[in-house]
Amino acid sequence: MKIILMRHGQAGDYTHPDSARQLTDFGHSQAAQTADYIIGNYQPDYFVVSPYVRAQQTLKQLQAIAPKIPVTIQDNITPGDDARAALAALSRIEAECLIVVCHMSIIAHIASLLTGISPESFALAEARVFEMDFVMSGMATEIDRFVPEQP
Repeated sequence: MKIILMRHGQAGDYTHPDSARQLTDFGHSQAAQTADYIIGNYQPDYFVVSPYVRAQQTLKQLQAIAPKIPVTIQDNITPGDDARAALAALSRIEAECLIVVCHMSIIAHIASLLTGISPESFALAEARVFEMDFVMSGMATEIDRFVPEQP
């Protein structure tokens, strides 16, 4: 199975609440670049997204190309959430190619749990592809990475 972790595109200035921040025009462009790459190279069968607006807007770029793929909003993949709990919830989803759209720093910690390697920051709208037989800490290998245009 594959898990593709994707960080949201560039967001505007901080708002209160943080969950309401929206993508900039450039952020939409970044998300579209990454969506084109993912859908052009992989066959996702399930989307999981954070409830935050900027992640939802990033997901819409994927859905514009692949509108029939089911989506789950997962409440525990926001910036300050616990990566172990998030990975446990992700492991219960049955999919061959799962795309997860969320945020720093949880995305780096989920990637770290999957591979057993120290956390590494994701660029805006970056996607990393991990392959594994089943979802469990230390069982994945990173097989691909895409970084769109950066500011």
